[in-house]
Amino acid sequence: MTLLEEILTYNEKFVASKQYEEFATDKFPDKRVVLLTCMDTRLVELVTKAMNFKNGDVKIVRNAGAIVNHPFGSIMRSLLVAVYQLQADEVIIVGHHDCGMSSLKSENILAAMAERGVKQETIDTLRHAGIDVDSWLEGFSSVEESVSHSVSMVKNHPLMQNDIPVHGLVIDPASGKLDLIVDGYKN
Repeated sequence: MTLLEEILTYNEKFVASKQYEEFATDKFPDKRVVLLTCMDTRLVELVTKAMNFKNGDVKIVRNAGAIVNHPFGSIMRSLLVAVYQLQADEVIIVGHHDCGMSSLKSENILAAMAERGVKQETIDTLRHAGIDVDSWLEGFSSVEESVSHSVSMVKNHPLMQNDIPVHGLVIDPASGKLDLIVDGYKN
């Protein structure tokens, strides 16, 4: 049985037994918060439980490293939609220790792409088109600096309301301990 078949088989039972009922909520976050965090598997449930959030409390946006690296990319758009359409009044950005993005080197991911069939001429075409593939694929050296940078990108975005607190935290994926990097109420 493939993974997809397992998922669909389980889902039939899930729906038939009405297990979805315990997750019933609406599209607006009860605590009026949007959370940007990493896609790391260790954080799937840990980050919300460590912050005392339950289903329906927050909007969650995830990406590699909890990074806002483009002011008009999909991450920033999602945060703006949460604020202007989904009643979020605060933004929380949570990075984590031992993040894979902290050690990501563009040459390593480009080599992995080549091993899986991406042709060098494709990469060269992107570079010739003015896309800085190397910077785009590069990770960060400090999770604290990365979180601070993302907070700054959101807080200083020309379309973000000035009165929206933007907080920055780093979580330990082993213990759930949170370290405050930026207190959005003070900045």
